[in-house]
Amino acid sequence: MSAQNLTLLTDLYELTMMQGYFETQENETVIFDMFFRENPNKGGYSIMAGLEQVIDYIKNLNFSYEDVDYLRGLGIFSEDFLHYLSGFHFSGDIYAIPEGSVIFPREPLIKVVAPIMEAQLVETAILTIINHQCLIATKASRVVHAAQGNGVMEFGLRRAQGPDAGLYGARAAMIGGCVGTSNVLAGEMFDVPVLGTHAHSWIMSFKDEYTAFKEYARLYPNACTLLVDTYDTLKSGVPNAIRVFKEMRDAGIHPKSYGIRLDSGDLAYLSKKARKMLDDAGFTDAVIAASNDLDEFLINDLKLQGAAITSWGVGTNLITSKDCPSFGGVYKLAAIQNEKGEFVPKIKISENVEKITNPGNKTIYRIYDKETGKIRADLICFAGEEYDTSKDLVLFDPNATWKKTRLEGGTYTMKEILKPVFIRGECKYDSPSVKEIADFCRQEKDTLWEETKRLFNPHKVYVDLSQKLYDTKTALLNEANINI
Repeated sequence: MSAQNLTLLTDLYELTMMQGYFETQENETVIFDMFFRENPNKGGYSIMAGLEQVIDYIKNLNFSYEDVDYLRGLGIFSEDFLHYLSGFHFSGDIYAIPEGSVIFPREPLIKVVAPIMEAQLVETAILTIINHQCLIATKASRVVHAAQGNGVMEFGLRRAQGPDAGLYGARAAMIGGCVGTSNVLAGEMFDVPVLGTHAHSWIMSFKDEYTAFKEYARLYPNACTLLVDTYDTLKSGVPNAIRVFKEMRDAGIHPKSYGIRLDSGDLAYLSKKARKMLDDAGFTDAVIAASNDLDEFLINDLKLQGAAITSWGVGTNLITSKDCPSFGGVYKLAAIQNEKGEFVPKIKISENVEKITNPGNKTIYRIYDKETGKIRADLICFAGEEYDTSKDLVLFDPNATWKKTRLEGGTYTMKEILKPVFIRGECKYDSPSVKEIADFCRQEKDTLWEETKRLFNPHKVYVDLSQKLYDTKTALLNEANINI
């Protein structure tokens, strides 16, 4: 878990292609786009996360003596190519959408402009970093939305797919809106709140439940949340918790936070019964926390049933995004620079329309409704295209061009959302702290219409192409059909 050389965190074919480029052609400058095709869980949006780790990876990208010796031992690389690798460093440009941004399918999250051998090498690491953290940040955001303002704690480390997934999953969950994590290493590394209560084993290790609660309250009087379902929630757990809370009150102890946690049974029924018991005893401000295989759908159902839960602990289903375990990001060649220094657009064609790529050197403008500040659409266009917001703007669906929207001049604003991260190999971007990214993410989600945030059948944000980009894409498709 300490600093690692991740240079060989790549698929073998990236290196064999690199050697192929080295042996057969100029190391020409190219553009690759990293994007995804569909929001997880058929949602209305996703959340960008993982850029800081991509930056760290690029900064430390070099082949050590041990790396070169290992590759030599595979018997498939020439000495000339291995000599090239021994002096390797990234010299290109990288543009990216900032972490915490809301993002949508088909738009470039990361644009790599670099010599083709460099651009090819970084593909796998960029995908594994961004795919994972975007997935977990998006899942967390959905869970937080379902909780309707209640705090959500991430505590899935023990169920994560290994230490790295638990660590960076916790980071992404905080970006997505969780108020804390049980992961202490994540707390230290990313300066985020660590939270937790106790396990059933604490209760079982004492002679009785009351004694276990009393000792826990003595040790942690300022944050006393008691797990009440070890034996019998309503007949034993809640009454014993109330007994301890009364003793604290009588002793003049006033915790900053206190309450109970439910981890099994019918959470809606138990929470409502427990709420009445706590209120009747005068503990109207006691928190009722819940855990037990929660996700956004179960939390949504519990809310509809009037559950009296005010804090949620979400583990397995969040840290693994159990019902949608992959983000689906891809990395595709978009342009090759010619002898004149111009980028010649390239396109990948597929019988699946959604897999046809958008060619060329592109950027993204986010279009907002001027009155509400809400997102109207994202517009992918060629880098350098400019727009006058005082004039009408016509947007159209690139897959159904007869579907058009006219935005009247003066009623909308536009913002370019791809930002320079590396220029000629030098990092030009200062990563915010995780807390700052999480704050930014909350602001970003405020720009979404409520219809886009809903869990079921959300309204999709339009991602459109500029007329110039659409015309170029159409011409390349027609040219390819002629040449078949």
